[in-house]
Amino acid sequence: MYVTADHALSAPASDANAVAGELRDRAEIVDALYRFGLGQHLKDRALFASAFAADAELDFRPAAGKWGGRPPVMSGRDAIVDTILTMFTGRVDTTHQVTNPRIAIDGDTARLTALVEAQHLLAADRAVFALLKNPYDVGLVRDGERWVIRHLRIDNAWYTGDPTAIFGG
Repeated sequence: MYVTADHALSAPASDANAVAGELRDRAEIVDALYRFGLGQHLKDRALFASAFAADAELDFRPAAGKWGGRPPVMSGRDAIVDTILTMFTGRVDTTHQVTNPRIAIDGDTARLTALVEAQHLLAADRAVFALLKNPYDVGLVRDGERWVIRHLRIDNAWYTGDPTAIFGG
C-alpha cells in the first residue's frame, strides 16, 4: 500500500497535537490546585485568586464537620480570597502537599480529585498546629489557556493537632 507524504505526516502530527493539548490541559488543571496552596503559603493574593473562577464556591464543611466546625460555603473568588487570607495572614503559617491527582476532562470542564496534606501552625506558638489529610473534589472550567476552580469540596480523612485553634469550632 502506498501512503502519500501528506497523509503520512498529517495523521501523526494531529495525534501529537491532540496528545500535547491534553497534557497541557492536565498540567494546567493540577496547577490550579498548586496555585490554591502556594497562594496561601505565600499569602500572595494575586496567585491565590488566580486559582478561582469569579463565581467559585469553596465548601470546607465536610472537613470542618469532623471536629465540630460549621463554616459557611464561601461563594465568589473575592470572598474566598478575603476570608482565607484574612484568617491566615499574620496568624497562621501553612503548607499544602498535593498527591494522587486524578483528572477527567469534558470539553471546557474538568473534575479533579486529589489528596492534600495541609499543615497549619500558629505563628505565635508553633506548638499549636493542625495536620490534615484531606480528599479534595474539584470542578474546574477552562479560562483561556488556564483552568480555574469553580467548585471545591474539601473533606477530611484524618487529622492530628487542634484544628479548632486554626479554624475555630
